[in-house]
Amino acid sequence: MKKINSKIIDPVDYQNRCLALLKQLNPEKEISIIENRFHEMIEQPNYKCFGLFLDEELIGISSVWTSVRIHCGKRLELDNVIIDTKIQSKGYGKFFIDSIKNWSQENNYQSIGLNTYTQNHRSHKFYYNQGYQILGYNFELYL
Repeated sequence: MKKINSKIIDPVDYQNRCLALLKQLNPEKEISIIENRFHEMIEQPNYKCFGLFLDEELIGISSVWTSVRIHCGKRLELDNVIIDTKIQSKGYGKFFIDSIKNWSQENNYQSIGLNTYTQNHRSHKFYYNQGYQILGYNFELYL
């Protein structure tokens, strides 16, 4: 039987696999853009990366960012959450999100937040089923 576990990783140690997963999540983006943003992102002081492993294989990642917001207190923001598309819908995502939630509680976070693409209806259903609720709209202005 395969072993599943989640832990904070140094994404540089798993760079090729992280980039492949990020490409699955962002198929319209050129890999060079993903790679440049990946390196810029991991240098930020409030950034961490969780990895989901099936045996020794990295099958999922989630970037996480720490912030403090008036409306929710100390917050962990999930970003770039992806389980390898070849093995989705097998309960790995629920395990992963539950693991991150447990870590957040152990580390005195008061909330977890995330954004999903409006057209990603599968993720909306998934997060509703995990107890998340929609609080508003995320607006973006590209410069």
